Formats: sequence, structure tokens, C-alpha cells
Amino acid sequence: MTQLSPVLKQATPVLAARGEGVYLYDEEDRRYLDFTAGIGVTSTGHCHPRVVEAAQRQVGTLIHGQYTTVMHRPMLDLVDRLSDVLPANLDSVFFLNSGSEAVESALRLVRHATGRANVVVFQGSFHGRTIGAASMTTSGTKFRAGFAPLMSGVVVSPFPYAFHYGWDEHTATEFALRELDYILATQTAPDETAAFVVEPVLGEGGYVPANAAFLAGLRERADRHGILLVVDEVQTGSGRTGRFWGHDHFGVVPDVLVTAKGLASGFPLSMMAAPRELMSRAWPGSQGGTYGGNAVACAAALATLDVIRDESLVENAAARGAELADGLVKTAADVPAIGDVRGLGLMQASEFTDADGRPDPAPALRAQQAAAERGLLLLTCGSRGHVVRMIPPLVVNSEQVHEALSIWSDAVRAATDS
Repeated sequence: MTQLSPVLKQATPVLAARGEGVYLYDEEDRRYLDFTAGIGVTSTGHCHPRVVEAAQRQVGTLIHGQYTTVMHRPMLDLVDRLSDVLPANLDSVFFLNSGSEAVESALRLVRHATGRANVVVFQGSFHGRTIGAASMTTSGTKFRAGFAPLMSGVVVSPFPYAFHYGWDEHTATEFALRELDYILATQTAPDETAAFVVEPVLGEGGYVPANAAFLAGLRERADRHGILLVVDEVQTGSGRTGRFWGHDHFGVVPDVLVTAKGLASGFPLSMMAAPRELMSRAWPGSQGGTYGGNAVACAAALATLDVIRDESLVENAAARGAELADGLVKTAADVPAIGDVRGLGLMQASEFTDADGRPDPAPALRAQQAAAERGLLLLTCGSRGHVVRMIPPLVVNSEQVHEALSIWSDAVRAATDS
């Protein structure tokens, strides 16, 4: 009998039958608050009526129009619509299916455009599971172990993860930038470095936000040395952090942006954006793909962008994120096992540590599982799985945030009481 791969491990025991807004329902119709959002994908909630209607309408007219063979209107309309949300300099886009593919396309572009081989990534990053993206990923060994030889030309530099180092943010940032300069002097010369590739908030690495000084330092060094700045907005894009893009918090404009997840409310769609002049430096034939820019996914993305705008979901993410952060801090204040609470917007996390301040995955997993038993779905992340993250759909309201916080408080107590 055919079965799913045994390597696939389920974070919760839920067998989902349907979804509505911030809720999932199992086959017995038990309701769960879904604060995973499909790993940040269902930005407008499960089955938003406008997204459903747009997709259903498109399915009835054209499901697949391969976009290097024929053009189709949903994709062209989406290209136009994206000009409302992308930085003005990023006026050329290339569509794909997944975040990994978007990262791989950015890697190829920056190497083509600069004629340089190397890229600098930052400790704790997650960029995907395909060979190039996995070679750029350092959030955990499970994403790259047993996969050698990995792609060459990747150099890892520190990220200003202040809690990990036991420093304040300023000290961590100064250290990270100083080490980057050392790396450019010892491992990859500037004239051999095509790009810096950075997440505005480490995702799988533990929901650690960057900061303005760090990204400004990257931008200054990139400009000085002719290096391109690539921002990976796969998880932080489409309003997740309380700004439309995660990098909007930090006053820095990238040369290349990649995004996926929340862009189409659950339909597979990713994108790389760059200035037209830069994009034109990609070699002929280097961009393409069978399913990229799928007509139904593009129709869903158009509806998603409209819902985000019309329902003020970016603003809602900022307001509900502040409530969520405040509640997580209050819970952590009485729980020594939670060493840090951090995040941006509706991308919040609690890091569990032992008595010596070291990562402690056991209580994190117990709390995550206890929350699921009580009707709140969460995920872990971090290098040891010691961080529990909350990423609800952007449509979440204040009442639902407070319900989740109440469940979380009970789950933490159950997981940490001796």
C-alpha cells in the first residue's frame, strides 16, 4: 500500500477537513486556532471568499498558460498590480513556484550580472532545500546534512542575534559588521563577491529581527564594493511583519527581492524582483519553468493583494502583533524557561532555555504539543527546535489573539511545571 514518506514528521496530529479565516476544522469538526498559517502562507486566512471566488472564476477559463509559450491576463495584471507594493526601483519581476526556486533564481542572476562567483549569507538563515538554497542555509543541520558536496562559493557571516551572544543589540551589530569586514578580507574578496543575501527576520533560524544599523551597514558595503544586496522576503513579505515588506522597517532598499508564501494565500507562487537593467543581465535561457506564473495562482495573488489593501491587513498585522508580543512577554515573565520573546508584527516567537541559558528544545516541544491539545496550532523553529513561533493569518482579530494567548499561557504552565 502506498504511503507518505516516513521522513515526513507531523507537527500536530490534526487531520484538517476545512478552513475558515484563522480556524482549521478536523474531520470531527473540532475547531483549532491556526497560528501556523501553513508556515506563513494563508495571509488572508483560510478560504477568504474573495480569493476563493477569483480562483474559481479562473479555473473555469484558463488553468495553465505556460508563460514562455503564451501570455495570460492574470499574470500581466499581477505584474501591473505589484508596482503598487514593490520598491520603485524593482520594476522587473520573474515568477516561480516556491521560495527555494526564487532564491535559486536570484543566485543565478547575481552571478550572471556581476561575473562574480561568491555570495555571503548570514548565520541562522533559511533559504530553501534545493541544492543552491540549501548550501546557503544555516538555520539547522537537518536542511543540509548528508547532502554533500554542497554548492561552493557560499560564505557565512554572523547575524546580529543579540540574545544568542548574550549581548545588547548594538554590540551584536558591531560584531556582525566587523566580522563581515574580516570575511571580505580573508575569505571572499569584494571583487569576487556577487551578493549579500539576508532575511529581514531570521525565519527557521528563530524569528530574530535584523535592525536598521545592520542592514544599513550591508547596504553601505554593497554600494562601496559593487556587491548586490538580496533580501529574502519569502516569509516576511505581504504584510507579515506589520509593514508590507520586512525590510521596510529598516529604511534600506534591496537590489533584488525574493518572496513567496503569503503572496497568493495558499496557491504556489513565488517571485524575484529586480531593476529592469539588472534583470536584463541574466543570460538568455536562464529564466523559465513549466508552472511559474500559473494563471490560477496569479488570479489568487491579485485577490490577495486587493484583500490586504481593502481590509487594511498590514495595519492589522502591526496592531495585533503588538498585542501578541505584549501577551507573550507577560507569559514569559513568570516562566524562567522562556529566555526571550521577540519578533515583528504577526511573526512572534518565544525562545526556551535551560538554567544556564542554553537552548532547550524539550519544553518548547511540550508547550507546542500542549497548545495543540488545547486547540491552538503552533510550530517550532530555531537551531535546536527550541523556539515556538506564532504566525497567524493577517485577518486575526484582537479577540482571537487573546484567546491564543490564554491557551498559550496554560500550555506553557503544563509544559514547564515540575
